[in-house]
Amino acid sequence: MSIVLPSSGRHVPCQQCPLRAMPGFREFSPAELPFVASFKTGELLADTGATVLAEGVNSAHLYTLLSGWAFRYKTLPDGRRQILNYLLPGDLLGLQGSVIGEMEHSVEALSPLVLCVFQRNRMDELFSNHPGLGFDLTWLAASEERMLDEHLLSLGRRTAMERAAYLIAFLHQRAVSVGLSPTKQLFIPITQQHVADTLGLSIVHTNKTLRKLADRQLIRWLDRSCEVLDVEGLMALADWDGLRENRRPFI
Repeated sequence: MSIVLPSSGRHVPCQQCPLRAMPGFREFSPAELPFVASFKTGELLADTGATVLAEGVNSAHLYTLLSGWAFRYKTLPDGRRQILNYLLPGDLLGLQGSVIGEMEHSVEALSPLVLCVFQRNRMDELFSNHPGLGFDLTWLAASEERMLDEHLLSLGRRTAMERAAYLIAFLHQRAVSVGLSPTKQLFIPITQQHVADTLGLSIVHTNKTLRKLADRQLIRWLDRSCEVLDVEGLMALADWDGLRENRRPFI
C-alpha cells in the first residue's frame, strides 16, 4: 500500500483557487476566505493508485480534492472490495475520521491528484467563528448521504444493465457539474474492475453488461477509461432523473 503524505513544495493560494472560478461552487464571504486561507496548511500530491486515506487510520488532516478523480472503498478480510462512492474536485475527504476518531473507509486515487490539506484541530474554531462554513460541512456530509442512498437503491433494485447505466450517467453528471467536461466528450478514468467493485458484480458479468451498453452506442469502453456517448440514453435506461444540485459549497 502506497500512502502519500502532505507536501510543502506546492501551494495554490486560496484567493487564486481554480474552483472559485467555476459556476457550480458558491463564493466565500469576505470573512470566510481569509480563514480558509489560514486553515489550509499545504497540498498533497498523489499518483494514480496511491492510498490517500486508509481504513482504521487516525488522520490529523482534512482534505479537499483540488484536481483529479478518487474513490472511497471498504474491504473484507479476504480482500474483496466494495467501492462506496467517487470523489471529484470540491469534495471533502477525512471528515469521518475527524468526527469519529478514525477512518471507516479508505480512499484511493483514480488519477493523479492534488488535494488541499487542512488541520482538523481547528475545526472548533471553524464552527464557532464561521457558522456558514460549519453549515457547508454539514451540507457536504448530507450530500454524500444522499448519493449513497441513491447508490444503495441502485444496488438493491436495478438490474445489472440499469446499475451500470446509472453509475456511468452519475459520474458523467458529477464531472460536468465541476467543469471536467468543457465539451460533450468525457472520458471517465475507471476500469471494468472498478465498475464490478461498485456494482457488486463479477468481472465476467460486468464485461457482458458493459458490452451491451456499448452495443447500444451509449458508451465506448477503452483500456482504462470509459467514453460517454449518450448520457441521456444512459439516464433513460436507468430511469434516473439526474442530480439536483445548483451552486454547492466547498472548503
